Amino acid sequence: MSRDLTLGVEEEFQIIDPETRELKNVISEMIEAHTHLDEITLQPELHQSVVEVATGICEDIHAVRRDVIKNRKMAAKIADRVGVKIAAASTHPFSLWENQEISDKERYIQSVDEMQDAARGNLIFGMHVHVGIEDKDLAIDVYNQARYFLPHLLALSASSPFFNGRRTGMASSRTLIFKRLPRTGIPERFYSYAEFESFINTLVETGCIDNGRRVWWDLRPHPTYSTLEFRICDLPTLVEDVVAIAALVQAICAKMIRLRKANLSFNPYRVGMLEENKWRAARYGVKGKLIDWGKKQEIPFMEIAEQLVEFVDEVLDELGSRAEVEHILNIARNGTSADRQLEVFERTGGDLKAVVDSILEETMRGVI
Repeated sequence: MSRDLTLGVEEEFQIIDPETRELKNVISEMIEAHTHLDEITLQPELHQSVVEVATGICEDIHAVRRDVIKNRKMAAKIADRVGVKIAAASTHPFSLWENQEISDKERYIQSVDEMQDAARGNLIFGMHVHVGIEDKDLAIDVYNQARYFLPHLLALSASSPFFNGRRTGMASSRTLIFKRLPRTGIPERFYSYAEFESFINTLVETGCIDNGRRVWWDLRPHPTYSTLEFRICDLPTLVEDVVAIAALVQAICAKMIRLRKANLSFNPYRVGMLEENKWRAARYGVKGKLIDWGKKQEIPFMEIAEQLVEFVDEVLDELGSRAEVEHILNIARNGTSADRQLEVFERTGGDLKAVVDSILEETMRGVI
């Protein structure tokens, strides 16, 4: 990614058996069914019931929409060849992690050897949004300030209210599952890219990690690309929500760059304060309240969303993403995938297969 504010979106899909509605360990079969005519690259993840896809380097949010739709269409087409479907949600409602096979890539085998059941039980599916920022010190400055908005992005994307056949009480149970791994969560502040690089090098030199890709913070300067990678999000089930959140991430970065050029900055609050809001976002999603640390008040998320759209308003027309960013108000008002999954669960008397069916339908809504 060579120019500032380009976008890239990675989605990790569940591979679903349409008969049982359980996860199916067939990523190898899907990759074998892929042909040179398929306009998509399929990537394995830790578990063989996961398939990852990624957009290209997108100049604007309209290219993101095009690529997200294309990726879902092509991944579904390949899945159909091996008798399965793809689903976009950050946990499966009832498949057990103990029944999932581990991919045979060396780095995944090493991860399981190092982290044992913390890795085996990490049966989660996420969305990562990359924003291109070429200047590394500018990227660190944006990184420092954008950390404040990580809980907001989590609340808007929440899609994991079930795990191992249980209603967890969380909007994002993925958040708590992922927390068991090292080098996760909201990261600390760095005063320069050199300081960040020194920290990563120290981890490598001391044998904590073999490379920067094994730092899995909610937001990180990417170790290979000139991007900031926002990793906090659950995977939204609807295409519209994926596009809206990607647009919001880009707008936040653009706003922070504009502030810096005006010699202004956003207040860098303590990690502990940000983690308090992250907990609220994981627990309640858009139905809860976040803390406005400046006012020292609880604020309903709908009001938070309105303030956020207003905050980034001045960059939206330049980015061409006003309609996409304003869609977050619909998410805040109407609920996330987590809310809709719970609604199906209640309406069907606790039928988790019906929940899977609703996820499958929403995943392809607007795609085919």
